[in-house]
Amino acid sequence: MRTDAVRHHDPQVRGFASDNYAGAHPEILAALAVANGGHQIAYGEDAYTDHLQRLIHSHFGQSAEAFPVFNGTGANVVALQALTDRWGAVVAAETAHINVDEGGAPERVAGLKLLTVPTPDGKLTPELIDRQAFGWDDEHRAMPQVVSITQNTELGTVYTPDEIRAICEHAHGHGMKVHLDGARIANAAASLDVPMRAFTNAVGVDILSFGGTKNGMLFGEAVVVLNPDAVRHMKHVRKMSMQLASKMRFVSVQLEALLTRDLWLRNARHSNAMAQRLAAGVRETDGVEILHAVQANAVFARLPHDVSERLQKRYRFYFWDEPAGDVRWMCSFDTTEEDVDGFLLALKEELAR
Repeated sequence: MRTDAVRHHDPQVRGFASDNYAGAHPEILAALAVANGGHQIAYGEDAYTDHLQRLIHSHFGQSAEAFPVFNGTGANVVALQALTDRWGAVVAAETAHINVDEGGAPERVAGLKLLTVPTPDGKLTPELIDRQAFGWDDEHRAMPQVVSITQNTELGTVYTPDEIRAICEHAHGHGMKVHLDGARIANAAASLDVPMRAFTNAVGVDILSFGGTKNGMLFGEAVVVLNPDAVRHMKHVRKMSMQLASKMRFVSVQLEALLTRDLWLRNARHSNAMAQRLAAGVRETDGVEILHAVQANAVFARLPHDVSERLQKRYRFYFWDEPAGDVRWMCSFDTTEEDVDGFLLALKEELAR
């Protein structure tokens, strides 16, 4: 098929800034072509969205239901809005994506209050939750109704199933619900070598933001309701939050391709392995300190500021805490061993200058 579109980028340029920088996996692009052609009912009544529900059941149980959305922020806003009242609040780690990287959307769009807690590794515990989980009868304070955790965390660390179980039991004991931001849920499952259900519905999580874009999809995520009794009017909340896709088949078929033959797991295992290769090389390099356990596809490091600035001219990546010299290096499903080795060589060259 001919197109008048032209390539405006150099496909040979590689970076370690974000797993969002990668393109779409070839199997995802093939799936989009399969779903194209002919007419399908709009707004989620298509055959692909119907089949997606059966796949979701196989991964998360018969009571789970998926609501495809456009993006991760939308997934989090829709999920949290469905769990909270207008006077409700959400307890989250200070580093949580909903607090740091979503432009205030959970508070401005969902109309809730975030109650954040500093953590050393990005992970909440029952004890840390209790720093904000109080005052339910105090009309002067937003009511804590939800605990939101991220798996894996924004610092690249991974909760064990037992840790999430303890959080869920603690939150439910307070009458609160639990949301899991799973933007990189596949990387966590690959790291733990367990099914995704082992640290979601099996341990008490009520609702999940299921990530696909960072793991090879072109666009789209899904809100997965794991506990129907905890959620009200999801269909209406999704529409009101501008996350209802008219041509939903093109989101659903990507999720189908990701979940059918374990593409989600293959991609995650590969990106995790590339992060381990990068971390191993960094540990052998004088002048660089790894800051957190490398458990998924992220490496956080500290090195001289001027070295980072020179290295950024050769490979794109972000400062995490620029005054401290902390940086974040992300690996993707399409990161190659040659990419990692080339980056390590460039790092050593800039350190030697």
